[in-house]
Amino acid sequence: MSSTTWIRNASWVVGWDAARDRHVYMRDADVVFRDGVLVHVGRGYAGSADVIVEGKDRLILPGFVNIHSHPTSEPLLRGLTEETKSRKLGMSTLYEYTVLVGRSNYTTTLAESQAARDNPQIYQDDDARMAAGQIAMWEMLKSGVTTFVDYSPNRAGWIDEALATGMRVCLAPSFRSGYWYTRNGHEVLYAFDEAAGRRAFDEALALLDQVARHPSDRLFGMVAPGQIDTCTADLLQDARDASRERGLPMTLHAAQSVVEFREMVRRHGKTPIEWLESLGLLAPNFIIGHAIFIDEHSWIAWPEKRDLGRNADSGSHVAHCPHNFVRGGVVLQDFGRYRAAGINIGLGTDTYPHNFVDEMRWAAILGKVAARDAHATKVEDVFHAGTVGGARALQRDDIGRLAPGCKADVVVVDCNHPMMQPLRDPLRSFIFSALERPITDVYVGGRQVVRGGEVLTIDVTRAGAILTAGQQRALERVPDKDWAGRTADEAFPLALETV
Repeated sequence: MSSTTWIRNASWVVGWDAARDRHVYMRDADVVFRDGVLVHVGRGYAGSADVIVEGKDRLILPGFVNIHSHPTSEPLLRGLTEETKSRKLGMSTLYEYTVLVGRSNYTTTLAESQAARDNPQIYQDDDARMAAGQIAMWEMLKSGVTTFVDYSPNRAGWIDEALATGMRVCLAPSFRSGYWYTRNGHEVLYAFDEAAGRRAFDEALALLDQVARHPSDRLFGMVAPGQIDTCTADLLQDARDASRERGLPMTLHAAQSVVEFREMVRRHGKTPIEWLESLGLLAPNFIIGHAIFIDEHSWIAWPEKRDLGRNADSGSHVAHCPHNFVRGGVVLQDFGRYRAAGINIGLGTDTYPHNFVDEMRWAAILGKVAARDAHATKVEDVFHAGTVGGARALQRDDIGRLAPGCKADVVVVDCNHPMMQPLRDPLRSFIFSALERPITDVYVGGRQVVRGGEVLTIDVTRAGAILTAGQQRALERVPDKDWAGRTADEAFPLALETV
């Protein structure tokens, strides 16, 4: 049955000015949606409604668009990798630490992952991974995310799991030709099994075709090879062709570490971005995961400065996830510079916590730090990236903004929350001070999934208990997987000595 919801006389609304292609404040405005679609944003709604929500002392925002997340792995690393980085491997956790707990060493096919559950080298804990995903999605909903990219290895029951959250989910089943490892903590090696990578690629395409046929408008897909240094050229080019044939966006981790940059130069004599260009991957449907270590980054001594131009000229997008990298002292150099070059940037919660508002704050602050200019990156810039920027990267013009005809993905913020006071500029108060705390209600396609600050679709207490037990099981296996045979306490020491 048709149903209309009217958020009446909201004190503040972040609406969309199409003529100027930007968000704007509206005062004392109405937001109305019917059957999952916005029908009115602004003053003077004269129609009727089945549900009326009083908007006094409320800030109404578009739902946030998270274009890069790994929900089934990252929460397992909480309390382990915040300050544990490989000093001899570019201050990254990728090659030495994340493989010990949060991720399997090899992206296997579904059948292979089931057969390998007891192999400590590719140990899978399905219960813990599902609980991790629940925790991550709960954090996203609490922070106003209504659309997110689930960039994960293929798993059974994924579609049903995504639908149950009530969120708008882009399924991005990952695959790769091989994996990295280290035998000594200072050298990264690669092992390739191209046949296994092909099988995982075929399974990913089968899932994406299933998603395309699914009747729910809250599901869509993305072609998502794993990392630039773990995929062969022909696999990446076939993935490129598959994405374009299906009209889907495509993403890939690239320019994400010093190790990777040096490896691509060793193999091809090209920067990662330059090699992607040579393969024909850079295009308006392509999202580069991170794109930090380009030819002009201060950690890279490279004689040419062309990567920003390659990215901008191709229309490719960047998924910026500042929080994960700054914990290792790594920053994008810099957000404002990329934007000024003409590059569209979206935001992602690459790691825990999956707090999207906090990610916007990190993006704003680190953009200023990297540029040494307080005006280089502003709240308007990061808010745009977290909404419209992400939507454009996903090839969507119906999310990330409050405008008639768009999806009714709506976030309600309590302006009376103490962290929002005094309320002169609501977005600045929200992003720099309050973060997710004053969010009271979230709607996805007109359906309420957060009410009074409580997520309605996820049992977070149960998920937390399962995740805790799963992390403990994983920690017991650390000596079997670590190159140095360290215990969990040796590999991941506590912040303080226990006496």
